[in-house]
Amino acid sequence: MLIVIKTRIKRRRHLHPVRFLFLFILFFIGGTSCKQNSIDREALVTRNSPKVTTIDTLSSLSVGNGEFAMTVDFTGLQTFPEQYKNGVPLGTQSQWGWHSFPNPNHYKREETLKNFDFGRGRLEPYAVQDKDTDQRNKDAVNWFRSNPHRLHLGMIGLEWNENVQLADIKNLNQKLDLWNGFIHSNFTVKNDSVDVLTVCHPQKDLVSAKISSIRHPAVQFHFAYPTGAFEDDGCDWTKNELHSATVMNQNEHSVTLERKIDATVYYVTIEWEGQANFTEKEKNYFVLSTANKDLTFSCSFTEQALREPLPNFSETKQAARVYWNSYWKKGAAVDFSDCKDPRAKELERRVVLSQYLLAIQCAGSTPPQETGLTYNSWFGKFHLEMIWWHQAQFALWGRPELLDRTLSWYHKAYPVAKAIAERQGFDGVRWMKMTDPSGMEAPSSIGSFLIWQQPHLIYLAELLYRQNPSQEIVDKYSDLIEETAEFMHSFATYDENNRRYILKGIIPAQEKFDPQNTFNPPLELSYWHCALMMAQKWRERAGKARNSAWDDLIENLSPLAEKDGLYLAAESAPDTYQNILYQSDHPAVLGAYGMLPDSKQFNKETMKNTLHWVWANWNWDQTWGWDYPMIAMNAARLGEPEKAIEALLMDQRTNTYLVNGHNYQDKQLRIYLPGNGGLLTAIAMMCAGWDGCEVVNPGFPKDGNWQVKWEGLFPIP
Repeated sequence: MLIVIKTRIKRRRHLHPVRFLFLFILFFIGGTSCKQNSIDREALVTRNSPKVTTIDTLSSLSVGNGEFAMTVDFTGLQTFPEQYKNGVPLGTQSQWGWHSFPNPNHYKREETLKNFDFGRGRLEPYAVQDKDTDQRNKDAVNWFRSNPHRLHLGMIGLEWNENVQLADIKNLNQKLDLWNGFIHSNFTVKNDSVDVLTVCHPQKDLVSAKISSIRHPAVQFHFAYPTGAFEDDGCDWTKNELHSATVMNQNEHSVTLERKIDATVYYVTIEWEGQANFTEKEKNYFVLSTANKDLTFSCSFTEQALREPLPNFSETKQAARVYWNSYWKKGAAVDFSDCKDPRAKELERRVVLSQYLLAIQCAGSTPPQETGLTYNSWFGKFHLEMIWWHQAQFALWGRPELLDRTLSWYHKAYPVAKAIAERQGFDGVRWMKMTDPSGMEAPSSIGSFLIWQQPHLIYLAELLYRQNPSQEIVDKYSDLIEETAEFMHSFATYDENNRRYILKGIIPAQEKFDPQNTFNPPLELSYWHCALMMAQKWRERAGKARNSAWDDLIENLSPLAEKDGLYLAAESAPDTYQNILYQSDHPAVLGAYGMLPDSKQFNKETMKNTLHWVWANWNWDQTWGWDYPMIAMNAARLGEPEKAIEALLMDQRTNTYLVNGHNYQDKQLRIYLPGNGGLLTAIAMMCAGWDGCEVVNPGFPKDGNWQVKWEGLFPIP
């Protein structure tokens, strides 16, 4: 584990020699120190590859590349979509695949706006769902919330000549080979052994499969109309007349289909090896069949019709193997195999599977939706307050290029964010909450008042710079950071009576508050302080002087409000510990010190008291998956590693991790990727620490039971 020492030396050049010697000794003799041998990464990854031996609709497995993903059932394809609809659905989604229903009533975005007076000397228009407005406004809001929505690009499943039910399936044996990036499925159906290999190309929106069966295998390609629903698999099979799949060209080994759904057009190209027949069974339903025992094909989904041949199965499988071997060999690794605590094995499983899921679901050219590329939640839109929880881990785990790929999208969204700020009378850019690749703001009675997504860009760009302190990174993000900070400065209101800045007219991350009456929630105050400090560093890196107005805000920002030795959920909520409403949802007060560094805004002893109160009294049934890593990071910084471990493994419904590694929330959100991302961020911090931390593996108990080995991780700020 010399690599850990090298990393910490690099990040601690100014440690006093005696302190460094102390750290060095701790590293080798401490209860959680790492041994002096490198991690066998292939063994680590392989032992955590998920296996499915029973039919379980929550155990669907996926292949993907960050821009595109396909989720399959136990057959290795999407053979039983109806049965899996309410489990982990069988999705085929991309970052580019979106659709909007026609707008015959010509709704306009300005029809979704309502003016609010937050005491800043003007009216501010917000895009909201408002029960007191007229029907036209409500209809416009509903249209813009559901449009555009993400598309299911096409269902690919096994086709049988006879009726096959789930009860006919026996001897199921399925494995996701994480190290090589493919799914191997084997089962028997009516005494016929079926073997399927499924793989996704690492650079193309393409899946390839090889099917072996005595019964002459066949594959169906079935297309649905979108539902536009808030949460579902996006497939409406009852509206065949509203969309089409037309054969553009076909030869003995390939076919190209043109898909038309209202104004949306895309292309499906299928190529196969050997003798096979491609026929239209019915409208929007095609079958590829062969008289042989093997059927091998590749299927690509693209915005434009392709002119070049597709990679075949062998080429796709080899490309995936090269990509995934490299993915696991590069970046960071954490090995729990030497730990004596019986919970360590489960923690390792969650950590390994989360790395895979985030790479295939959340590492694209736009921010990810909370259910990734598997099925639609919030109409398939993504939430910018969640990008930190999805993707901060990429930088901390030594994969900053995956974070950079997504963060670049902010340049595209800049004009819309600028317009939102101007519309409301603020400087700079106001980053939207719920949006789509265009960056347009989705109306919301809650989301339009959130502000904690605003500093994320600054924090994430800072993580990129720490990985690559180059002029290139400064040039790429400094202007966006400047504009982001300008909004933050103009949004804060100066309280003349108390000579301080306050944050008001907001709904905090703990979404239980009325924006008209809420001010100074703790996470937002701490984040304003932290991000503006970072923004000043970026000005200096760009060759500019510090912004004196920002320094004034940093110096005079309100401290966290407290009462009876505990921090309040907001200064405007003095009854935090009497009102049960404020004891559910996110315990965001703990994020003020955990995901964020130390600051003058709070006292550590009071924060520790607050952690203990939350631990004993919170309504855990109304939490979310990222709350547990947030608590773990808070506990680690406060010197309570036992609680950090207990938080990550707390036995609560929203902290459940399925066989496939997904973070289960409830019957609506069967997967929740911010929980996976938060877990990886917390583990990085618990191993590599944070700026100024001089303890080895500070988030793990020093009781001899947590012999955690790691390499390649980076400290959190």
